[in-house]
Amino acid sequence: MQSSCVPPNPGSRFVTATAEESAPEGDSTTKAPSWQGRRGEPTRFILLRHGQTALSVERRYSGRGNPELTDEGRRQARAAAQRVVREDGITAIVTSPLRRARATAEEVGALTGIDVIEHPGLIENDFGDWEGLTFTEASMRDPELHRTWLSDITVPAPGGESFAQVAERIAETKAELLDKYSGQTVVLVSHVTPIKTLLQGALGVGPELLFRLHLDLASVSIAEFFDDGGSVVRLVNDAAHWRD
Repeated sequence: MQSSCVPPNPGSRFVTATAEESAPEGDSTTKAPSWQGRRGEPTRFILLRHGQTALSVERRYSGRGNPELTDEGRRQARAAAQRVVREDGITAIVTSPLRRARATAEEVGALTGIDVIEHPGLIENDFGDWEGLTFTEASMRDPELHRTWLSDITVPAPGGESFAQVAERIAETKAELLDKYSGQTVVLVSHVTPIKTLLQGALGVGPELLFRLHLDLASVSIAEFFDDGGSVVRLVNDAAHWRD
């Protein structure tokens, strides 16, 4: 295919609390809720897209192919790692097994001392026969299918995977990671489609987000997931760290 506390609008359903209603120090069961009305600690996913590859330079579909990072991609990954470690309390780093993601994750691991864990659920969409093609080349090869694919998430690329199938895979992966790392801060290093899908779910919006949100290379997004099923997106597509 991209923390400030602001009070809710008057009349919103969000719950707030005054200073007098705040709980005594150390009492986590009755402490003042967040602006979303939640009291428990969320599981925090720091979503990091991999750095540049030769295919991303030429804007070619890059799914299950396994290119290495370019020199610029390695620079982006190092800068992204420095940005990521500014977040407090990171306890785990989980990555797609593809080389471009693994190499990016290793940069975070080098700064945190945390071992990198691979998870196949974070792999990119399978673009099938369009792998390595540009948008124009794919649209010329399969014009009608390509047009349909751009508007229907149930339609896969020829020999590939649909965005709906990716969503099913990501839902399973998210559930597994939320169970394993409940209440923790975890860096997930992945690709455009899985990250957009996680953000879509956290925002509770439709699949049109997949086609309208831009994610830069080596960008950082942050989403939090609560035990009651609620979620909050705190950051999307921060790439200032390598553009400076």
